[in-house]
Amino acid sequence: MDFSTKWTNLPKGPSLKNLTERGFGIPKETQHAAVQDLTRAHIESFDQAVTEGLSRVVQGIPPFEFKFRNDRISLAFVEATIHSPLAAKGSICRDLRVFPAECRGRRCSYKGKLVADISWSVNDIPKGIIKQSLGQVPIMVKSKLCNLHGLSPKELVEHHEEAEEMGGYFIVNGIEKVIRMLIMPRRNYPIAMSRPKWKSRGQGYTQYGISMRCVKQEHTAINMNLHYLDNGTVMLNFIYQKELFFLPLGFALKALVDFTDFQIYQELIKGREDDSFFKSCVSEMLRIVMEEGCTTRSKVLNYLGERFRVKMNLPEWYTNEQCANFLLDECICIHLKSDMEKFYLLCLMTRKLFTFAKQECMEENPDSLMCQEVLTPGQLYLMFLKERLTAWLVSVKIAVDKRGSRLSGAVTAENMVKMFNLGTDLTKPFEYLLATGNLSSKTGLGMLQNTGLCVVADKLNFIRYLSHFRCVHRGAAFAKMRTTSVRKLLPESWGFLCPVHTPDGEPCGLMNHMTASCEIVGPALPTTTLPALLCSLGVTPVDGSPGQAFSDCYHVVLDGAMVGWVEAELAPILVDSLPGRDHTPGAFPSHPRNMYQCQMGKQTMGFPLHSYRDRSDNKLYRLQTPQSPLVRPYMYDHYNMDNYPIGTNAIVAVISYTGYDMEDAMIVNKSSWERGFAHGCIYKTELVDLADKMKGEDNMVFGTKPGDPKVNDRLDADGLPPIGSVLHYGDPFYSYINLNTGQSYVTFYKSQESCVVDNIKICSNDTGSGRFKRICITMRVPRNPTIGDKFASRHGQKGILSRLWPAEDMPFTESGMCPDILFNPHGFPSRMTIGMLIESMAGKSGALHGLSHDATPFTFSEESSALEYFGDLLRAAGYNHYGTERLYSGLSGVELEADIFIGVVYYQRLRHMVSDKFQVRTTGARDKVTNQPVGGRNIQGGIRFGEMERDALLAHGSSFLLHDRLFNCSDRSVAQVCIDCGSLLSPLLEKPPPSWSAMRHRKTVCTLCGKSDSIDTVSVPYVFRYFVAELAAMNIKVKLEVK
Repeated sequence: MDFSTKWTNLPKGPSLKNLTERGFGIPKETQHAAVQDLTRAHIESFDQAVTEGLSRVVQGIPPFEFKFRNDRISLAFVEATIHSPLAAKGSICRDLRVFPAECRGRRCSYKGKLVADISWSVNDIPKGIIKQSLGQVPIMVKSKLCNLHGLSPKELVEHHEEAEEMGGYFIVNGIEKVIRMLIMPRRNYPIAMSRPKWKSRGQGYTQYGISMRCVKQEHTAINMNLHYLDNGTVMLNFIYQKELFFLPLGFALKALVDFTDFQIYQELIKGREDDSFFKSCVSEMLRIVMEEGCTTRSKVLNYLGERFRVKMNLPEWYTNEQCANFLLDECICIHLKSDMEKFYLLCLMTRKLFTFAKQECMEENPDSLMCQEVLTPGQLYLMFLKERLTAWLVSVKIAVDKRGSRLSGAVTAENMVKMFNLGTDLTKPFEYLLATGNLSSKTGLGMLQNTGLCVVADKLNFIRYLSHFRCVHRGAAFAKMRTTSVRKLLPESWGFLCPVHTPDGEPCGLMNHMTASCEIVGPALPTTTLPALLCSLGVTPVDGSPGQAFSDCYHVVLDGAMVGWVEAELAPILVDSLPGRDHTPGAFPSHPRNMYQCQMGKQTMGFPLHSYRDRSDNKLYRLQTPQSPLVRPYMYDHYNMDNYPIGTNAIVAVISYTGYDMEDAMIVNKSSWERGFAHGCIYKTELVDLADKMKGEDNMVFGTKPGDPKVNDRLDADGLPPIGSVLHYGDPFYSYINLNTGQSYVTFYKSQESCVVDNIKICSNDTGSGRFKRICITMRVPRNPTIGDKFASRHGQKGILSRLWPAEDMPFTESGMCPDILFNPHGFPSRMTIGMLIESMAGKSGALHGLSHDATPFTFSEESSALEYFGDLLRAAGYNHYGTERLYSGLSGVELEADIFIGVVYYQRLRHMVSDKFQVRTTGARDKVTNQPVGGRNIQGGIRFGEMERDALLAHGSSFLLHDRLFNCSDRSVAQVCIDCGSLLSPLLEKPPPSWSAMRHRKTVCTLCGKSDSIDTVSVPYVFRYFVAELAAMNIKVKLEVK
């Protein structure tokens, strides 16, 4: 869809067309373009990665050489292809294609085969090409390689998908994972930065530097800095395989070009010919190189190769010069092809560094959008793929070193294939990256973080699911920083990042979300013809001389390469002749309650999907009676949100009634609750795999022994519970049987909450040859609202249900209507959520006139206010202009004196339920070391009674309660103590001689004093006895004075 037309045909306002138009719910011919557009950045980047990107990666991996039996063997990738997900050869199946729904249901990964053509040569004689499978790599759903690509909504539904399936995620072990979009420094752009911590890098370092993230076409990245030292010299530093290396600039410049020192000097001082300090600094940098005896380019290369080859892992027959050239190719300005371009760029960066260090130019803000770009999932996938392919070549060499001695005869193609099969395939590393989000990489891929790269795409509700795809993260490294400048909302983010949608707490300002109109540019367009075009528009090439002095010219840089110079007078004409766009920043309307709602909208129980029967998610929430909101922005209709509604329209009266609504609590009408208000349930799925459960036992299958008393006819003959049966705590859950011995084993239902068996999926293994060993049981736990469950309106007004009040005691209006919810009026003044008051009036007028109102911000203004508009609609329907009504007391039937504000508000039920939170303990598990109760709700642990709670009880003077909590209910123990020497450790039972009978009474004797009449019994905390024993191990004696 074209960007210019995309935002012109938006709906004028929301409508109730889904209620009136025929055919709602019947799949359309094509998918809804607006919804598909939301994940486009992910899918486009992956498509690009597996087509054009993959061929670039293959070309970008240098041939790998090693020695074997005095032969030099060289391996190189020629071509690689990734196939669509297919069943393994020899599988028993109707359709070889594997679809995402099956992978979710079976809890396996959605992956395709990676096949590469590898050419090999011995002593530089090519021996041919071998086709080799390198394992299976994950495939993004709805990408070009996915089997769902291009299917219509009807076909998608036939394949058990949503009609509006958007894709953009991977499926690993049945879980949908999204690769996070990260904000990275802008590629190939020298950024002037001031970092005080750079001073600690070594003697003479200052805070000034020029930083550049160089990125190749296949997205391999390296971070490179130029540091300004206080003696006027410049140090170049780069990271290679996670190690930091420093190189004086003079060596890099002389190694790149075959220029005399004077030519290098002339190039460096261009534009600063009158700066004597700069000239002397340049001379000093070149003198340092001369002092090391490096007078020519080959000598410099030899010097560098000799010093760096230890870190390079190159074959021993490489000369020092070859090693140095490898270093320049892999670490310095890697985005440029020729050494000449690298030389001119380093000269430009040096000039910029001196200008910045002398405060003649401003520091650039690395937090500004101008200096940033987004690392898309496809780019990370490609970078990781390149590294794993390189590692595969190394693994083949290791296999040859280990097993090569067993190979008979010369190196043949047959032997080579054997060696290739011993290489480590790419299946496991990719699954590990996506399953954990942790990057295990030797080079670090030029990134600041190696954890948290993937997140689970929660299907809690549709809004939360969407937010995973629109989220951009600044990076984990910034979360630990003390400074707040990284988190600030800058004016230039206007229109790109949402000013409101960011979490509160640690990730505030670091985790942002793109606006609806913000797009990520996927494909990189070729720029090869631009230098010629620029020169035709008046740019002097980099090796030419402009008509004026260099100081009166501007640099022209294209994609991190120096193109040339343009004279100051020609610059405006040049800029005008290039196409561009105007960009106007504006002010941000923001409000803390808007931020709260952005978070709570993502915690709402809704209707996240239509294919509940085909899913095996660990936990799915479902609202039984969702409704379409009467008041909503037009973008709600633009994205067809009615397919996945997330709340209920409730009649809300703003009244302080009974006192059960203090501090954000709310009262719900019991009759509304009985009619199904906000009823919901949770789907929980348990995967039972007998192969994992009984390792080594191959003859276990599900089944029951006829007449087994433990089963008690509660399970079917296949050992599984009947669909629709209710399970209580302690009921038989499933049963399996040993085919050899005929012995059966029954597992019982462990949860305290009763559930209904919703569906059972019988799964097999990947080859389709599995026996009846693997099942997914989905249970439905009913969760109707109870006291303590959390609700919220769409204005950040959260509250918990404090009481289900009988309808006969609720206040009622003249027409006899009882509100569903009573909301405390004290929730409005300090929070200023006027939107909720307007929504109440708008919802009421919409319900009376059969309308759906537009809630888009800034629809109304001072001149035409919302109050007037909705008030007039209410008056037209015969109601009070301000949305208030007379209510009658439910207890006495007397008219209440005050007018009560009452209307329709869309309420959401949040996933925080008291059934998941309550914690009870009488007795239970204790810690092995301290004998104190363990913590944690899942293991029936206690709640920590900490120091502050202790202080509170001390302040109340309730010492018996304190003694009970911290001693009797914790780790009370009875110990023997010697009164004379005060030792807890010395009293021991005397050792009986063999002549004694077992019945004879043994005394406790103090081993230090040697007597038994000084022993007394005391009650002490067990942890104190443990503490005394630990101190004794450190030669510290503890003496007790017993009185």
